Amino acid sequence: MKIPAEQKIETENRVILVKRTNPRADPERSEYLFEELRELTKAAGYVTVGELTQTRFPDSRYQLGRGKIEELAELVRIKRAEKVIFYNRLSTIQLFNISEICGCQVIDKFQLILEIFAKRATTRRSKMQVELARLRYEVPRARAIVSLLKKEERAGFMGLGDYEDAYEQDLKKRITKIENELESAEKDDESLRAFRHRKGFSLVSLAGYTNAGKSTLFNAIVDESVEAQNMLFTTLVPTTRALDLGGRKALLTDTVGFIEELPHWLVDAFKSTLDEIFLSDLILLVVDVSEKPEIILQKLSTAHDTLWDRIQGVPVITVLNKADLLEASELEAVMEEIGYMAPNPVFISAKEKVGMQELKAEIIKHLPAWFFYSFSLPNSEKGMSILSWLYEEGIVHRVEYGKRISVDYEARTEVINRIKSLEQTLDDRH
Repeated sequence: MKIPAEQKIETENRVILVKRTNPRADPERSEYLFEELRELTKAAGYVTVGELTQTRFPDSRYQLGRGKIEELAELVRIKRAEKVIFYNRLSTIQLFNISEICGCQVIDKFQLILEIFAKRATTRRSKMQVELARLRYEVPRARAIVSLLKKEERAGFMGLGDYEDAYEQDLKKRITKIENELESAEKDDESLRAFRHRKGFSLVSLAGYTNAGKSTLFNAIVDESVEAQNMLFTTLVPTTRALDLGGRKALLTDTVGFIEELPHWLVDAFKSTLDEIFLSDLILLVVDVSEKPEIILQKLSTAHDTLWDRIQGVPVITVLNKADLLEASELEAVMEEIGYMAPNPVFISAKEKVGMQELKAEIIKHLPAWFFYSFSLPNSEKGMSILSWLYEEGIVHRVEYGKRISVDYEARTEVINRIKSLEQTLDDRH
């Protein structure tokens, strides 16, 4: 008998969420981190049927205390859960021990993120990046996995499957192959970026903590319609569109969001995606200003940790989104607390499309400098051809036709130098 889709979700996607908290941790922050796990679980398509927490230092065998694991096993049985998801990073031994007692698959937050990435990957490159992240995650665990296999198998995504003793070497060979393919793709990207710069495009990237409203802002400012849901990691493959800045040519790219405590192996796997941010002329760092100041500061800190060592002086505009949810006095109070971490702040509401002109004005202010130049061209077929080219490369402020064509023009240095060279050539011919 065919099981209805609704019933499948009910029976196959039931999970229990678990978090161990250090005794000295801030309770409010611990709850915020647990809420992040809930959001990740939702993004992965699971239905949470139970939650369990414990305040203690980690147990080397079970992460939680043995008694609490027994309680977890009973909760799994009562709730008919198919999987247990820990916020805390679990060692291979802990994964095995907990799954032995609970009788179901056990994963941690980082494996959950990989599941989400695997579901969202639509291009060949993003699929390779997800596989690279998964392989890098498994390499340190390879020896433990092989020894545990002699006891019992564990099925499922990232589970302990049927591996051979050569597993670790196979992993490393596959990693090298994927790295080489991604490196080749990165060279193609660099060539494309160089071409866009030569054609006069400034490169602007949206960055920020996941779920801050980046995709909604992207839609509002370029008048597009990319996927924008109230869900983590909806943007996995960067999307680039032309951005109208009143004559300045720019390309805006929406990128994958940040999240707290992302391990280096996951960040490194998505290096080519994050390079869209690192190699930009300008970064728009999007923040949900309606959250508590301490949470905003933590998220800004996470974003800065990811960006600052890599962007090498690239200007950052802090886009304070969802400003329509607060009164002016509340916004002022928030800025008093977060201002030192929020360079070049602009208040907007991406959903209501409020503040778009102010944001564009701030973008223009921070883009690489363009220069003003007045000159004249022969009123001839050659002069008209050059004038047509000028419209493609910069902003033509004024054109007057007489014996010669008088032009007031604004463009980047390379174009101005090219014009001066053409002027000299035309004058020599004259």
